[in-house]
Amino acid sequence: MASNKPAPEAPSAYELDDRGAFAGPGHSGGDAEFDGDGPWEEWDPTEGSVRPVRGKHRVAKQRGGGLARSGTVLGVGVIAAVGAGGMASAEDRPPVPISMPDVGGMVHDLADSLPDAASLPGVGALISDSGGHSATSADAATSAAATAAADESGPLSRTTARTDASGSGDGAGEALRSRILQQADAQQGAAEEEAREAAEGAAVKQAAVEAAAAKKTAEQAETAKQAAEQEAKRKAEEAARQKAEAARLAELAKSFIAPVSSYTLTASFGQAGDRWAADHTGQDFAAPTGTPVKAVHSGTITQAGWAGSYGYRIVLTLDDGTELWFCHLSSMVKTSGKVSTGDVIGRVGATGNVTGPHLHLEVRPDAGSPIDPMPWLRDHGVNV
Repeated sequence: MASNKPAPEAPSAYELDDRGAFAGPGHSGGDAEFDGDGPWEEWDPTEGSVRPVRGKHRVAKQRGGGLARSGTVLGVGVIAAVGAGGMASAEDRPPVPISMPDVGGMVHDLADSLPDAASLPGVGALISDSGGHSATSADAATSAAATAAADESGPLSRTTARTDASGSGDGAGEALRSRILQQADAQQGAAEEEAREAAEGAAVKQAAVEAAAAKKTAEQAETAKQAAEQEAKRKAEEAARQKAEAARLAELAKSFIAPVSSYTLTASFGQAGDRWAADHTGQDFAAPTGTPVKAVHSGTITQAGWAGSYGYRIVLTLDDGTELWFCHLSSMVKTSGKVSTGDVIGRVGATGNVTGPHLHLEVRPDAGSPIDPMPWLRDHGVNV
């Protein structure tokens, strides 16, 4: 019975070069020939076969005499190197001693020693919930521990640790950036809302001020209008009063006249002098002796004759009870009865207590005490 050709002896791990590749024919320590297909190429056992360590994955410790994960990777490389010649047993070779540090344990140890992220300046305010804080701290601890462990485990572990640290760092940085942007957006929104409310408040105040100013202006205009109307009314009333007074005086001028036509005013009412027992009680109209004295208004002669210091005196009583005294007459033309305005009742003289010829006129309302004759004459339309 024909037997199969014996399979060439598989190279052991000791016959691999320092890069983990098969040394080939002629390598010291082995004389097996390789009759596989195609040229040899360098094979990287980490490419496509080992997944990068991420998160909190822990590498299992090597137990007993079995192969660790790295030993398994090398075994797969050895089998692939044999090719079509078949598989050979490597049981007669001692296992390659490969050890890996307990990265997971180191991560947790480092995580326990790291400070709380909330206590870091500028970072704690950005972390609002405990879940995000724990995740960020754990990721940072995992990244730091993985990097430290990778420095002790060689190129493969360093690559994996850097990948894991980079992923964790990117996640933490992205979360921090997101929180910063959210806080900035919230602050900007609050500032915009505050500015909007301030603008609205200012607009309301301005509108209130303008409304108050408009109201005040309207009130001032109304007050000015009322004042103008009152002033116009007052002026109209004053004009009407003056017109009525002028008409009254014009009517009185027909019934009241001056006592003499030509005269000179001398001693006035209330004037003091050594010739009177008291202040002067009438108005003196100086005129030549014999000048006609006329009745100022229509009335009745109630007295006529000698009156001591007054000389010859005529008393004319008007219809309203006012007495008019004509004194110092040189002669009396009428001594009783009714007279009309302008009637000659006597003549100017210098009788009684006098220094020269003049007419002394007194006005006594209701036959009482004398008053100033000048205002009374003017009130009755007589211009003196």
